[in-house]
Amino acid sequence: MEPEREGTERHPRKVRESRQAPNKLVGAAEAMKAGWDLEESQPEAKGMSQLHFYRFYLEFGCLRKAFRHKFRLPPPSSDFLADVVGLQTEQRAGDLPKTMEGPLPSNAKAAINLQDDPIIQKYGSKKVGLTRCLLTKEEMRTFHFPLQGFPDCENFLLTKCNGSIADNSPLFGLDCEMCLTSKGRELTRISLVAEGGCCVMDELVKPENKILDYLTSFSGITKKILNPVTTKLKDVQRQLKALLPPDAVLVGHSLDLDLRALKMIHPYVIDTSLLYVREQGRRFKLKFLAKVILGKDIQCPDRLGHDATEDARTILELARYFLKHGPKKIAELNLEALANHQEIQAAGQEPKNTAEVLQHPNTSVLECLDSVGQKLLFLTRETDAGELPSSRNCQTIKCLSNKEVLEQARVEIPLFPFSIVQFSFKAFSPVLTEEMNKRMRIKWTEISTVYAGPFSKNCNLRALKRLFKSFGPVQSMTFVLETRQVQRPVTELTLDCDTLVNELEGDSENQGSIYLSGVSETFKEQLLQEPRLFLGLEAVILPKDLKSGKQKKYCFLKFKSFGSAQQALNILTGKDWKLKGRHALTPRHLHAWLRGLPPESTRLPGLRVVPPPFEQEALQTLKLDHPKIAAWRWSRKIGKLYNSLCPGTLCLILLPGTKSTHGSLSGLGLMGIKEEEESAGPGLCS
Repeated sequence: MEPEREGTERHPRKVRESRQAPNKLVGAAEAMKAGWDLEESQPEAKGMSQLHFYRFYLEFGCLRKAFRHKFRLPPPSSDFLADVVGLQTEQRAGDLPKTMEGPLPSNAKAAINLQDDPIIQKYGSKKVGLTRCLLTKEEMRTFHFPLQGFPDCENFLLTKCNGSIADNSPLFGLDCEMCLTSKGRELTRISLVAEGGCCVMDELVKPENKILDYLTSFSGITKKILNPVTTKLKDVQRQLKALLPPDAVLVGHSLDLDLRALKMIHPYVIDTSLLYVREQGRRFKLKFLAKVILGKDIQCPDRLGHDATEDARTILELARYFLKHGPKKIAELNLEALANHQEIQAAGQEPKNTAEVLQHPNTSVLECLDSVGQKLLFLTRETDAGELPSSRNCQTIKCLSNKEVLEQARVEIPLFPFSIVQFSFKAFSPVLTEEMNKRMRIKWTEISTVYAGPFSKNCNLRALKRLFKSFGPVQSMTFVLETRQVQRPVTELTLDCDTLVNELEGDSENQGSIYLSGVSETFKEQLLQEPRLFLGLEAVILPKDLKSGKQKKYCFLKFKSFGSAQQALNILTGKDWKLKGRHALTPRHLHAWLRGLPPESTRLPGLRVVPPPFEQEALQTLKLDHPKIAAWRWSRKIGKLYNSLCPGTLCLILLPGTKSTHGSLSGLGLMGIKEEEESAGPGLCS
């Protein structure tokens, strides 16, 4: 970041939204992932970008600690402020909402009597635990679940899950696809998803009897897909029994059909088609619930059949949503009215009473605030050009300096449910930006380079290559046969490499992630067969080669906590697994940016590069302006504002990126929620 000097300015904006704000505002966060307005004709590279953040990474300590989620921003748009508040969002009549986190609009709310809602009648209005959502034996009998001792279940296998069930028992989402055979419906695919969304089982199954109809429009299974399959029903039965712990709870949608296709009996089940109770014994479709509850589009018509893994994951998320938000929150959504409206549209009929048609909730932030009698706060400098299109429900405060913007923000933000704070930064010259880009490329290349030696002239080069490749993919190797100790050349750009690596490892986004090398194609299956060893596992990331599609020999594992990650790392690098690994250094959003780096350093070891005159001039400018000090100061300013926020405040920092005739730089978003413990203890950014 640059200290202020004369020239055209650019504005990183700090956007915050309070959890205590009216519920209609929850969907507004979607509009914050936009770019920034820039005229391509402008000669200077304006705006903070991902380049600037990582160029001065060590100086942005506050932002790295407080904001646990980072994401790349797309190229700047023509009107970023309008994008942030949602004024550019096109509203199409008849679309279902992207999300239904908030209550129904007031014109439909009058028709809701929560006490008459079937969900409230069954579960009450207070939140319930997992055990309350389980189907009773009587309910399982009523809804034709396979049960031990029933005449039509004589050849069914028990899952052997007979442990004690508690509210913290593990949930597993299950979905099966079937085909029609000479003996009825038989299993062709099974998907099992564990909590955290990790797929632990996804198998195609060859039916025992002659297939009459593959039911491809639903299952996605074709003759070509199933021909090479040798897995039989007994194989997946054995695998499922081995995977499920004694207190496992299976979650499905019309789960009775899946269990009958599996020919298995399981005592602890949650059926989302029955959990989200509907009137008169009817059931909501999974596709409908996914859309209105989770904001997800599944079972899309442009795809061939259903994705069993996607469905299983969605089913699990629906159960988790119910447990987290409770029956009252679900009842307030008025699912019956939404479903009826969708059915009317599907039939091509107009609703009799247009007042009963629910509003599209994907409206702008300003409209949401206006509907509940609230205003948006916009803090900026008087010299800044950006203004919001509407002033009726937007309170704009213009200040003389960035310091005054900060002071006003700390006073005014608690009084508004949604605020935008705009700080101003000076423009970077194209020469300076290009120089920073070159320096960063060299720096990241040096960090990724290993210097080892000395080696004798008779050393086995092939063995050395194998050794280095066992740690991960190697882009290139250069052997310099020297008799003295080899070490990284010390230059201005490599002085803080070790410090930077340590800070990257401690980045809040990397905590809980580990990197492993030497994994085989069966690694995932081996890992998931030992769930008790790897508690807190949230994700398994297995990169594939873009050309061949083959799985690479390294992976990333994401855990809920650093402690779980450390324990797993000790196990996986121990004598039983014999893998090589360490705590991860690069967050996911950084990978695409790093791919643009040169494949190898063009500088030979020991060779000093003297920049040409114009680069020397840019370097001198870099030193004179003290950008490290400026970055540190701005990080502190934002940190002070963050520490003054109320607990539960959702806060986003948007570094816009640049777009000009000299080229574009991707932006960076940082997101965090101010937690109770942060406000109680010493400030993260103090």
